[in-house]
Amino acid sequence: MSKFVAFFGECMLELQGQAFGPLQQSQGGDTYNSAVYLARCGAARGLRVAYASALGTDALSQAMLARWADEGLETQLVRQIPGKLPGLYWIELDARGERQFHFWRNASAARQYFDVDPSPVEAAATQLDAFYCSGIGLAILEPAARERLLGLMERLRARGTTVVFDNNFRPSLWPDTASARPWYVRAFAAASLALITLEDHQALLGGVDEAAALADARALGVPECVVKRGARSTLIHQAGTPDWLEVPVTPVAQVVDTTAAGDAFAAGYLSRRLHGTDAPSSAAFGNALAGRVIQHRGAVIPRATMQDLVDAV
Repeated sequence: MSKFVAFFGECMLELQGQAFGPLQQSQGGDTYNSAVYLARCGAARGLRVAYASALGTDALSQAMLARWADEGLETQLVRQIPGKLPGLYWIELDARGERQFHFWRNASAARQYFDVDPSPVEAAATQLDAFYCSGIGLAILEPAARERLLGLMERLRARGTTVVFDNNFRPSLWPDTASARPWYVRAFAAASLALITLEDHQALLGGVDEAAALADARALGVPECVVKRGARSTLIHQAGTPDWLEVPVTPVAQVVDTTAAGDAFAAGYLSRRLHGTDAPSSAAFGNALAGRVIQHRGAVIPRATMQDLVDAV
């Protein structure tokens, strides 16, 4: 049976290259990356994936919208706001080859998504089988818009919709860690599935050790909690079970670019869970997809380089 999933977030223009030299254009964003990978993984099973965000009406926004559709994303939940522009970030490589990110997002159209009532995703709420947002999406909104997003999550969960919250904590998007915590507590409380990057959760809690962060994650009371730990095994806790389940990660011989590894895992995991696959098997598929992604450059790898994984399951 076909299912309809909506992702809320921000997709930004990406520039790569040296200052005043040739620049390569692309696009990316945490929830956008996950939406694309979920569309690819779920297409054969009839999964419909929509991206809820805001863009302008300029040529770059129009080109981004066309590329979203080319990736199989439905775009009816997108707001196009005249006079606004998408956010922008530039990836600079230093002398050691390390990446530095520079952002221009304060006036991004996505920040105004909830400035109409109802927003497109709120208007479509009764059609959704699953809804996905992240800590970054939470952070870019003004408080009144955050309330709208959290209210949507709460209503969806109350009616039985799968509500996914990916913690993706970026301290630079908040005045300070203490001001972020109450919003995160509410987002976790509204979620039926939490995807937690352990390092981010440790940072949100003020730099606690791993044991304390895991204890806190379990105490959140989210019915299903998945903890991502990079190259180490993935941990899963489900309501009514006493212990964490541990799912190993297959080592990758050559890591090229870790960008979007967590985003790909989330998509792989969700693509299987939405169709009834058990949590450990879903995590194994998510780990395999993330392992493939980090062997290629860029957040969204060519479809052909992952198609064998999708076809094998």
